[in-house]
Amino acid sequence: MLRNLRSIAGNYLAAGTVRLVLAGVIEDPEDRKLCSDAIGIELSACRLHADLPVIHQRLMRRHENEPEALRWHLARAGELAGILKQAVVDDFAVDATTRPLGEVAADVIGKAGGCDAAFTPASDRRRSARGAAAQT
Repeated sequence: MLRNLRSIAGNYLAAGTVRLVLAGVIEDPEDRKLCSDAIGIELSACRLHADLPVIHQRLMRRHENEPEALRWHLARAGELAGILKQAVVDDFAVDATTRPLGEVAADVIGKAGGCDAAFTPASDRRRSARGAAAQT
């Protein structure tokens, strides 16, 4: 996984990307260092938090036709919450219990250092670019 991450991150960074948003679980400081080393830049790690009953509901929807996977994920959810709370590998946390996805994502980006264009729909960016071009 880290070799793939290194390759993908390298391609994006070489193309001029200044911020990568990665999703995954970092359970301890060593995992964080391995991820940071793989992408070649320092991480800002966010821990998304949701109440355990909400996590269980989401898992039941996600794995409704996968009973074995559902059992594993339900058991792992509580265990993982404890591991992450103890490990303190995050720089900040964002509550995702009841907030809409876009609001949670905007909060993560804002706390990670901002990225205004990240949540501007592509059609709005094109319209804005056309307007700017017409004004020059």
